[in-house]
Amino acid sequence: MSSVRPTTRYAKSDDYSIGYQVVGDGALDLVYVPGFVSHVEQAWEDPDFARFLSRLASFSRLILFDKRGTGLSDRVPVKMLPTLEERMDDVRAVLDAAGSERAALFGVSEGGPMTMLFATTYPERVAALVLYGTYAKRVRDADYPWAPTDGAFREFAAAVERDWGGPAQLDSWAPSVANEARFKEWWAKYLRLGASPAAARAVLEMTREIDVRSILPAIRTPTLILHRSGDLRIDVGGSRYMARQIPDARMVELPGIDHLPWVGDADAIVDEIEEFLTGTRHSAEPARVLATVLFTDMVESTSRAVQLGDARWRALISDHDRLVRTELTRFRGREIDRRGDGFLAIFDGPARAIRCAFSIVERVHELGIQVRAGLHTGELEIIEPGIAGIAVHIGARVMSLAGPDEVLVSSTVKDLVAGSGLSFSDRGIHELKGVPGSWRILRAEPPTA
Repeated sequence: MSSVRPTTRYAKSDDYSIGYQVVGDGALDLVYVPGFVSHVEQAWEDPDFARFLSRLASFSRLILFDKRGTGLSDRVPVKMLPTLEERMDDVRAVLDAAGSERAALFGVSEGGPMTMLFATTYPERVAALVLYGTYAKRVRDADYPWAPTDGAFREFAAAVERDWGGPAQLDSWAPSVANEARFKEWWAKYLRLGASPAAARAVLEMTREIDVRSILPAIRTPTLILHRSGDLRIDVGGSRYMARQIPDARMVELPGIDHLPWVGDADAIVDEIEEFLTGTRHSAEPARVLATVLFTDMVESTSRAVQLGDARWRALISDHDRLVRTELTRFRGREIDRRGDGFLAIFDGPARAIRCAFSIVERVHELGIQVRAGLHTGELEIIEPGIAGIAVHIGARVMSLAGPDEVLVSSTVKDLVAGSGLSFSDRGIHELKGVPGSWRILRAEPPTA
């Protein structure tokens, strides 16, 4: 991903500051109303989420925000988390700050009920309503059997609070990537930045009271309801019910088991939204290139940070980053992302990428640290603001196998540098987590002068 991120600004809602971003310059304003907790800046750190948001912004002026009490918006006492009405005030404040008189609202999961209430309260400000994976009532009732029982819901809320700090309940939020190390790490950080454990529990407890069934017939805004038929978090039956109750609502069921809209076949969701809001759909056509991905990672960074203390550690990281960027420039690499304690970069030549990796390994010794590196060559999708594709995941997995000062490559890289003078030693066949098949990994030997 690119180092460029949308600028975060703040809108004033009552006495609270609400963090928001505006992306894209389309004729239609589209407000993304998140579910549960969110963090508008950390969202861009996941390449799939970034691609999902970028596609929405390709046909709209996309407005993102963190609800009061979550993300980059002002925190509030746990016992004073905002009601649906107060969250409507936050949306109105963001619309005003963004200079939007009328917008389409895209309510995801827990964000759905508030968008429905907003559409009936301020119909003059809502051009259209898109609901995804949401509900009209959060706990089961005799005539609403698609929600969990009150007891089951309380157990889930307790489990979320207990597991907070890690990838809490990912097996139900996004089961298709629940075992993917990269996503688990990002999801855990996204949740931590989004709310504290107690606040997360309080948000869930607030949703227990949600019941907007009575207002559904009063929604006169054009409405699109999207739901994956196998969604493990929210039963599709609730969306079918809403489609019957909201006048002239359009219901589209999509295949899949993931609740998070940017996981799984996200393009199918965006296609439906684009067609509903604009009358046409433009399938994503990312630029595809063959490139070599390079991942670097600082070895034993946590223990070193503890040893040095915050101030000296920040200075070391700054020196490390400056050094790595110098070498990337020297070898014509393109920085895609600064993640964790390392970098992701791409090169148009695998031999140059390997030589850059060794130069970084050698240069950081000046700082008294060690790094490891992994490379793979494959087809990438160049998207704004970054890259995507299985080659990225393979490169990350190859790097994870490396030890201090090691540069590991896939057999694909080795085959493509024949005649370069580079040599390799075999590290055996490995199964790379989340990547199909078995892969031969090789250790690149330092090039001779």
